[in-house]
Amino acid sequence: MSDDVKINRGLLGIYFERSAVSDINGAKGELSYRGYSIHDLATQSTFEEVAYLLIHGELPGAGELSGFDARLKAARVLPGPVYDIIRAAKDGHPMDVLRTAVSALAALEPGSQQVGEEAFIENGIRLTSQIPMIVAAHEAIRNGRDPVAPDPELSHAANWLWMLKGERPSDAAARLADVDFILHAEHGSNASSFAARVTVGTEANLHGAIVTALSTLAGPAHGGAAEDVMKMVHEIGSPENAADYVKAKRKARAPVTGFGHRVYKAEDPRARHMREGVRKLGEEMGAPEWYEILQAVVAAMQPYARHGLNVNVDFYSGVIYQLHGIPMDLYVPIFAIGRVPGWVIQCIEQQRRNILIRPLTLYDGPEPRAYVPIENR
Repeated sequence: MSDDVKINRGLLGIYFERSAVSDINGAKGELSYRGYSIHDLATQSTFEEVAYLLIHGELPGAGELSGFDARLKAARVLPGPVYDIIRAAKDGHPMDVLRTAVSALAALEPGSQQVGEEAFIENGIRLTSQIPMIVAAHEAIRNGRDPVAPDPELSHAANWLWMLKGERPSDAAARLADVDFILHAEHGSNASSFAARVTVGTEANLHGAIVTALSTLAGPAHGGAAEDVMKMVHEIGSPENAADYVKAKRKARAPVTGFGHRVYKAEDPRARHMREGVRKLGEEMGAPEWYEILQAVVAAMQPYARHGLNVNVDFYSGVIYQLHGIPMDLYVPIFAIGRVPGWVIQCIEQQRRNILIRPLTLYDGPEPRAYVPIENR
């Protein structure tokens, strides 16, 4: 039988479901949400609009956006015991604290147990607002500060920076955070979204699926690239060292962080928007050298582009966070903040035509054999 079975390890190239959310053309380097190019969304839209688009399928009108924004702002509340849990776990990795806090929300908020589509939307809106609150509160508590209360006058992205740093961000910094969230909001059946779908396939609630997604995103092979890029930038130190660094990596057959993607064979279409953001923010913060190092690495990697080793979105994200003075262990939680609407709609789609996801593994262990009692082994 085994000779007749084709194994697609990692489910590579396997279509397991239909989706109307994001369309990815890896060969051409194209990405769209609900039919809208990521380039149009990144340059003309807001995270609130994109979250509405992903969840509801269409861009909102002015009244719809106002109502959706009001629901997001009203959800900027955490139960008191969640802060106690964050304090108890304050020395843990931010992703572990975030996952634990979201799991606690499932027990503390009665509505989290409901599993209909409207309940998924309501819980998804709450989690979209609560997850950045958890990350910011943990950062404050582990540094001996009180959490910063949300500001209802600020947008989702600006409020996130306000809660994290305790100071109002510039319009440019807030807009760049907004674009970052838009670019990370959805990306098809990636590992964390697929894991969330597997959880919903068991008829579990949304909070359980988001906990699964957070657990999966925490793995460095999925969510850790931005942090690794920043470590690389520090190691290179100056633009003049980039060519030698790349040469040494290629000679050792070691990957250069931030290049290549499981899906994209051309440049990641999200990267260009982060590239310009790094340049502008670096100038605003008086630290243009980070952008210069990144571009020197890009130039050194150009000969390998024909092999599919093109820059991806995470190549620039880490430097943006560094310029804000954000610790490296918060890079993956920031990824999670942007991805929540994508996880929510993936879970909703799974629920609409739900089926238990149960692939097969091909047994290749010992042939049938006799059991030997322990005294005879």
